[in-house]
Amino acid sequence: MATLGILSDTHIPDRARELPPRLLEIFRSEGVDTILHAGDICIPGVLQELEEIAPVYAVRGNRDIYALRHLPMQLVMTFEGYKVGMVHGHGGLRDYLSDKARIMVYGINENRYRKRVIKALSGVNVMVFGHLHRRFYEWTQGVLLLNPGSACCPDWNSGNPAGVAVLHLEPGGRIEAEFFNLSD
Repeated sequence: MATLGILSDTHIPDRARELPPRLLEIFRSEGVDTILHAGDICIPGVLQELEEIAPVYAVRGNRDIYALRHLPMQLVMTFEGYKVGMVHGHGGLRDYLSDKARIMVYGINENRYRKRVIKALSGVNVMVFGHLHRRFYEWTQGVLLLNPGSACCPDWNSGNPAGVAVLHLEPGGRIEAEFFNLSD
C-alpha cells in the first residue's frame, strides 16, 4: 500500500512563518512514504524540510513564480498501479485573473475549478489540487478529486480549518483519504 502525505498552500513566509509542527507529526505518525505538495509553497526551504520525512513531488502554484519557477505546472505519478495527477488549480494567468474578478462579484464557484482540474490531465485515477484553500473529496467522472485545503490558513468561507490529507492507495482497488486538522 502507498501512503501519501498531501498538502497545499503553505504560503511561507507570506502568510505563515513556518510549517506547522503538527503537520510534520501527522506525516511521521501516519508513515507517509511520499509527500505531494500542490503548490503555493513560496520558498524552497519548505520542500527541503518535507524531504526530511519522505521524497517530495511538487507543482508550481500562482505564488511560486519566483523562487520555485522551475517546478512543473502539472505532474502525473504512478503509485501501486494508480495514476495520480497533480496541479495547483489556478490555471494560466488569464484563468487566474478572470477567477479573481469573478470571485469579487459572485464568490467562489467550485464547479469552475472542478472542470479545470478534470480537464488538466486525462487518464488519472486521482487528481490532487490546491488553490481554493478548502477541502475537496469527490468522485467525478471516475476520478477522485482531492484538495487537502490550506496547510497554513483556515478557509473562513467553508469553515475548514488549516489541514492536510493522507491518501492510502491499496493495490486492487481501494483508494481512501483522511483529512487532518492542523489546529487540534
